[in-house]
Amino acid sequence: MPRNWTDSLTLLAIALALGGCATSKDELLPHDDATMLDIWNVGTGGSAGGGQAARELLDARQSLRRPLTEADVQAAPGVQARYTRTAANEIYRQFHRLPNPDLVMYVFPHLAGSDPVPVPGYTTVFPLYQRVQYALPGERVEDY
Repeated sequence: MPRNWTDSLTLLAIALALGGCATSKDELLPHDDATMLDIWNVGTGGSAGGGQAARELLDARQSLRRPLTEADVQAAPGVQARYTRTAANEIYRQFHRLPNPDLVMYVFPHLAGSDPVPVPGYTTVFPLYQRVQYALPGERVEDY
């Protein structure tokens, strides 16, 4: 009984696989004179179609736009110059080094080692942070 069931299932799978191979490529991918630009315009609601939905999308985009004022036009070169890479601002201007203060520690006189050897008191200096830290552009404005 189980053998007949698996045989019929195998026969059905073979029939489906052969039926899939019998499909024509022209039926699946019809060839017409549409270019990729035409397909793109139809899909995105561009100039070659789109209808009411494309018009609503364009109206929504237009309502979000605002005209540039004279102050915006005058300030644009200065704003753009801050992001221009030059030899002068590449290292020193974009990523400032954050301060890493030195800590001074006094070690009191003590005995050290397996044989208690006296060690005189001394002063040592070490940085607060283990590594040099850098600020992101715009995080730190004052120089030091």
